[in-house]
Amino acid sequence: MEATQIPQHMLSKDPFSTWLGIKILSVEVGKVSLGMQVRPEMLNSMGKAHGGISYSLADTAFGFTANTHGKYALSIESSINHIEALEAGDFLTATCTLDLPKNRLGFHIVEVKRGEELVALFKGVVYRTNKDWV
Repeated sequence: MEATQIPQHMLSKDPFSTWLGIKILSVEVGKVSLGMQVRPEMLNSMGKAHGGISYSLADTAFGFTANTHGKYALSIESSINHIEALEAGDFLTATCTLDLPKNRLGFHIVEVKRGEELVALFKGVVYRTNKDWV
């Protein structure tokens, strides 16, 4: 399978990301941008988007990006900093831009934005297996 086709293949088999409404905006080897809109059912008890929403968007961008190298890549660690509260109707983008491969490990950074405003910063580490995407 061509590396740039892997994220679309992954999304087609991912009911949770589909439920979130995640759309692929762009794909390159080592860089993926996704988008989604915050819906009312994604709010917490304070009327703000649940932290799991921006985390899930960032985690999906991270996973898709890590796999564009053609090998199955599995998350082994991730974290997020929530910078701004999110509202229903906000359109979010997540772009995974840094891939610093070290042996079988890959290190990634994902910026989650509302327009041009940075609302969350995610970092993740993957383990790359020997298994090829076919």
